[in-house]
Amino acid sequence: MNDFAKFFPRIAELLIQADGLLIGAGAGMGVDSGLPDFRGNEGFWRAYPPLKKLGLSFYDLANPSWFVDDPQRAWGFYGHRRNLYREVNPHAGFSILKKWADDMTFGGFVFTSNVDGHFQKAGFQETQIVECHGSIEYDQCVEPCCNKIWEAATTEIAVDLQTFRASGKLPKCESCGGAARPNILMFGDWNWIESRTSQQYDHFQNWLQQFDQRNLLVIEIGAGTAVPTVRHQCERIAAQHDSELVRINPRESHGATVISVSCGGLQAVEAIDEYL
Repeated sequence: MNDFAKFFPRIAELLIQADGLLIGAGAGMGVDSGLPDFRGNEGFWRAYPPLKKLGLSFYDLANPSWFVDDPQRAWGFYGHRRNLYREVNPHAGFSILKKWADDMTFGGFVFTSNVDGHFQKAGFQETQIVECHGSIEYDQCVEPCCNKIWEAATTEIAVDLQTFRASGKLPKCESCGGAARPNILMFGDWNWIESRTSQQYDHFQNWLQQFDQRNLLVIEIGAGTAVPTVRHQCERIAAQHDSELVRINPRESHGATVISVSCGGLQAVEAIDEYL
């Protein structure tokens, strides 16, 4: 038995005792579904070899200035990601997490930095999710000309996989007809329209109010320290509600006040479920 496996019976016991489940999810959550691991330049360049030749990192590409300076490059990157996220199905761990949450008196809520929409795809309701960095399934104006955000479900981007540049017609703003971009919070981004995510935060706060005198369990999966938004939120909520925090991460599971599980999300969730 792996050393971390000793915690699985205890985590199963906490799930049985909990009245509600907060699921914190970072990029590591999607790796088991077959999505690329962008950790470090080498991980990013394995997914996008042409960009290695140009010396462009994830940090370089995830910048709104590209939609003004080189929209074919910008949509090549984000269009490919959108196509990939739509083609890939969420792994079985998503359904297990949903089952756990559905069995609890006050259900569950997801706080994620992922923009892939996979929790919705796995059956979680829109009112059960905070996408703190936005979603690749919604677009907005580059300028922006207004605060409008619209669904991009019918928008398809053709991408040349040799160059990772977009070709053909690019998305336009539904209001002014100018250039559009995904409604995702990027680096150095002053034009991100946060209204949709703000509404999600309102649902989140309303849900949390139920746990002043009730038992909330926090399970964090695949959330690293490079952009620690999810980790910090999970730590804050756990401390605020005197809740147990389970941190599942193959590389960065450390934490002074957490139950540390050093493995991938799918492996851990499936193993814990066997004890229920």
